[in-house]
Amino acid sequence: MLSKKALGINPSPTMAIDSKAKEMKSQGIDVIGFGAGEPDFDTPLHIREAAIKAINEGHTRYTPAAGTPELKEAITDKLKVENSLEYSPAQIVVSNGAKHALSNVFTALLNPGDEVMIPVPYWVTYPELVSLNDGVPVPLETSEDTQFKATLTDMEKAYTNKCKAFVMNSPCNPTGQIYNEEELKTIADFCCERNIYIISDEIYEHLIYGNHRQFSPAAFNEQVRNLTIVINGVSKSYAMTGWRIGYSASSPDIARVIASIQSHTASNPNSIAQKAAVAALRGPQECVEEMRIAFDERRRYMYDQIKNIPLLNALEPQGTFYMFISVAEAIGKSYRGQIIFGSDDFAAHLLESRKVAVVPGTGFGAPDYVRLSFATSMDNIVEGLKRIGAFAGDLE
Repeated sequence: MLSKKALGINPSPTMAIDSKAKEMKSQGIDVIGFGAGEPDFDTPLHIREAAIKAINEGHTRYTPAAGTPELKEAITDKLKVENSLEYSPAQIVVSNGAKHALSNVFTALLNPGDEVMIPVPYWVTYPELVSLNDGVPVPLETSEDTQFKATLTDMEKAYTNKCKAFVMNSPCNPTGQIYNEEELKTIADFCCERNIYIISDEIYEHLIYGNHRQFSPAAFNEQVRNLTIVINGVSKSYAMTGWRIGYSASSPDIARVIASIQSHTASNPNSIAQKAAVAALRGPQECVEEMRIAFDERRRYMYDQIKNIPLLNALEPQGTFYMFISVAEAIGKSYRGQIIFGSDDFAAHLLESRKVAVVPGTGFGAPDYVRLSFATSMDNIVEGLKRIGAFAGDLE
């Protein structure tokens, strides 16, 4: 008999959709995929060159479990300059991607039965990681009226004395919304009053548009910083998803536990990728802005087109490279005699009939929505949205 805990974990729908689209493409089918959660740009040249140099210089052996001193110092400098956060290298643990960093954090924090509040919609992996570590994910219902951001009322409604942590993701996957400083202060005050940890996933911090800006709750004061675990990495900002370098920044006590856990589960992050990450953080940053500008152009085009497609509605994303689209008006309608009962049906019929892959909102806790990624070419976006519009027009 396999582990009941493991059997209860749901596969990632975002990875499943992306895999399905790639499989269809390999069969010669003209599929347009909006499922990807990664930049469609190559890793910048100076970062690739640093990795090649690392190989040629023999940096191919074990490193310290929590990451090389060189990379940890680069991270602390980055946090100080960009985020106004003061951490020592000992408070940084470099992991095999931000997802691994999150797994380490939940392992370090949770005892059986501890509750973790997670605003809905959420990234699909948060509740699964909580469950894997014997915690209880508590969906914190939010409203489109508040841009899907948790309010004090939402938190008070979901809170019990078993609550151990609150997960926040700003900019947010899948909604693209950003918590402003005042909203974060409300959350920080709530958590400090109840001694709740704040797990702040800031992986999309450089993908922000318009006049919006990202702010880390750990920057408020020492009390908040001691309760906050910052999660970040190089995957999204530097088009380094496959390099698998993420990190956490936390209080010394938590960092020590996380480092100990990682020493037994993964030994250390990839040595070559760590050298590349140093080049990313220390090197020229124009590449980040170039990607952001390209994403912004795609974002604005996609949002303008979605507004003109019948039955679909979306909030304009303030960050990330995702658009979260309501298909509520399509639910109950039919496609070729088949009723659409939710976003899973919408996505399945869209893929089958128009060869467009989108991610159903079910895995994000929002079954009336689908997520589209604009981390794909403008040509794909133009053609894909035409197909989606034609599909919506066929619904009766």
